[in-house]
Amino acid sequence: MKKTQIIECVPNFSEGVNQDVINQIAAQVSTVEGVKLLDVDPGKATNRTVVTMVGEPSAVIEAAFRCIKKAAELIDMSKHKGEHPRMGATDVCPLIPISGITMEETAEYAHKLAKRVGEELDIPVYMYEAAATSPERSNLSVIRAGEYEGFAEKIKLPEWKPDYGPAKLNVRAGATVIGARKILVAYNVNLNTTSERRANSVAFDVREQGRIKRENDDPAGAIIKDETGEPLRIPGKCKAVKGIGWYIPEYGLAQVSMNLTDTDVTPMHIAFEACVDSAYQRGMRVTGSEVVGMLPKKALIDAGKYFLEKQERSTGISEEEIIHIAVKSMGLDELGPFDPKKKIIEYCMQDEGANPLIGMTLTKFAEETASESVAPGGGSVSAYVGALGISLGTMVANLSAHKRGWDARWHEFSMWADRGQDIKDRLLALVDEDTRSFNAIITAMRMPKSNDTEKKIRSAAIQEATKYAIQVPFAVMKTSMEAYGVIEEMVREGNPSSVTDGAVGALCVNTAVQGAWMNALVNMSGLKDEEFKKNILEEGKKMAEKSTELSKEIANIVLQKL
Repeated sequence: MKKTQIIECVPNFSEGVNQDVINQIAAQVSTVEGVKLLDVDPGKATNRTVVTMVGEPSAVIEAAFRCIKKAAELIDMSKHKGEHPRMGATDVCPLIPISGITMEETAEYAHKLAKRVGEELDIPVYMYEAAATSPERSNLSVIRAGEYEGFAEKIKLPEWKPDYGPAKLNVRAGATVIGARKILVAYNVNLNTTSERRANSVAFDVREQGRIKRENDDPAGAIIKDETGEPLRIPGKCKAVKGIGWYIPEYGLAQVSMNLTDTDVTPMHIAFEACVDSAYQRGMRVTGSEVVGMLPKKALIDAGKYFLEKQERSTGISEEEIIHIAVKSMGLDELGPFDPKKKIIEYCMQDEGANPLIGMTLTKFAEETASESVAPGGGSVSAYVGALGISLGTMVANLSAHKRGWDARWHEFSMWADRGQDIKDRLLALVDEDTRSFNAIITAMRMPKSNDTEKKIRSAAIQEATKYAIQVPFAVMKTSMEAYGVIEEMVREGNPSSVTDGAVGALCVNTAVQGAWMNALVNMSGLKDEEFKKNILEEGKKMAEKSTELSKEIANIVLQKL
């Protein structure tokens, strides 16, 4: 089965004030099927709007083209003013691989888009990052140097002939940069100063490029150059970080404005901490920060865990709590509300109806199970009971991490809690997956069977769906079995006052394993793949027996402690 390809596109338009213009540009996204508009983030001081969309590659580049075309119609660059460097109505339009697609493939789509923009819209286009046609053009800031005002002359130079489109500046639309890159986080850190010069000093400390070296380290001293005449530089603290300082009148404060071009190299929280340290050394204080546009969930999860570890607190808590810690630690809500559902890419991509069962209240789930519908049934309930079982074990780990007098052991229990959270999340995902697998069998059985060809297709579909309806509860068994390691360690080493919680967790896990095993067995009756059945029967029987054994062992440990 072909893997679904998803890319993100984040075009930056040189309009952040006129809401009607912004709306008309963003509205182009909804005219293309298969593309989802995730975010529209205008900035008045920068006079710039960042639009974020995701979807299948061909659909995304069609939507991006329509947005670029509309921006060229509505934005007159000869009249544009703004704090942010810019060279075109659509200043930059990066494509980012999200899933099922390589960077090289994404770059090919970037070239398809650029060729069309150059030919159909008469706009000069430069390729950057992974789509660059030469190493000299990989850096956006190098391409954009001189900005719109300087490009009429720059574009005439042979070395700055556009990759696509005319070698002449489009007076109204300017020039555009299109490329493929990793996810970039546009991140601004707020300072308790109105001085742009002081904000710049922090930016120079932090950004990879650093600052120009001067004699006696005097800001007014003569520039020190190398043998080729190029200025020497003092590198900044953080690699893969670009940054400048600026003053934002609407906020009444100065910011360090950064582009984090590779958050695997320098995560957001490390850039934040670097700003905190630099500001403190220069007599200033960081008061908060803001994310422009959207960011991947991992950036906030990593940040939340970083700050929890600094506090010597367990990181094995819910995703929601970890993100809350990240938001508060970096003051992401200082300038306005920070809504994770609107700012995190993965949350915005989620289909609200994709996992209906785990989104229900406890009462609603029980009522749905008790209804006359055959799904959810024993498979989904088994997965949910298993999730409850490991949740109890995780609770004991977190209580132990925070137990008075056990401070030295917080990291030990935090690791167990992390493991428990992972198992819990996987089991919760299987709650809805079991019902989907059952529905797939029903769908296959309802396929037409009026002739031999249709009968063969229907039979094959039923067999494939049945096999998957066995694999899902089997996954519930295997995942639940992992829970015993966490629970047994917690009843042996965890908070003594919570050992019975661990015992209940083990009973839940055994119920999950035995229930899922029965669910797998009942679905095997119509399966014709004997080799598949044999392997499942052998391994499943062993797991069911081992589960009963482990559950009894844990119960005995707890009874002895009592």
